[in-house]
Amino acid sequence: MEIVLGVLVVSFLLFVFLAVAAVRAAKRGIERAGAQARRTLGDATLKARAAQPGAVGELARLRRELRGSIDATRGALESGSRDDPSLREALDLLDQLHGHARRVDAELGELMQGDPDRARIAVRLPDLRERSARIRGSADALRNAALDRAHHYDRGELDSLHQQIEIEASALRHWSPAAPAPEPERELDPETERRQLFRRRGTGRETGSE
Repeated sequence: MEIVLGVLVVSFLLFVFLAVAAVRAAKRGIERAGAQARRTLGDATLKARAAQPGAVGELARLRRELRGSIDATRGALESGSRDDPSLREALDLLDQLHGHARRVDAELGELMQGDPDRARIAVRLPDLRERSARIRGSADALRNAALDRAHHYDRGELDSLHQQIEIEASALRHWSPAAPAPEPERELDPETERRQLFRRRGTGRETGSE
């Protein structure tokens, strides 16, 4: 009876654990989907507002360029870090840079909310423009360095492979001719062998008499 109760308790606890894990996984999936939907909607709104002339349009363009630079750099570093662990340190630096980018993005977004105060935008815009350009420049430098590094490694591996193929091809072009197989000895019939023996004896006697 105690064993049955123990099994039931363990089964119940396992069921509760699996149910909680499933709920948390579903919640995380919903949160990711919601964040992605909000990001997609925000990008579409920024794209539309970036096409507008004036200060508000410039604010939207700065936000789009800033986000695009960070996203492109993260994609390049994450892709390269799978084969090159040294790029993980660059990813840590990008995370710090992303923190500055988020603050600039938030300030730009604040200026765009509601009815934009154009006088306030005119005062804040030069500083935000300069900070945004510095962040993009740093992100672009990381991305370009990662791409150059990947191209360098690809070229180095290709050169090494080319050398190995040249060595193998050279070895395949040089070979030693096979030695001819010895001819099998022919067996003589007894009569022919006797005749050759008599000839050799006769030759030996003639030589001795001379």
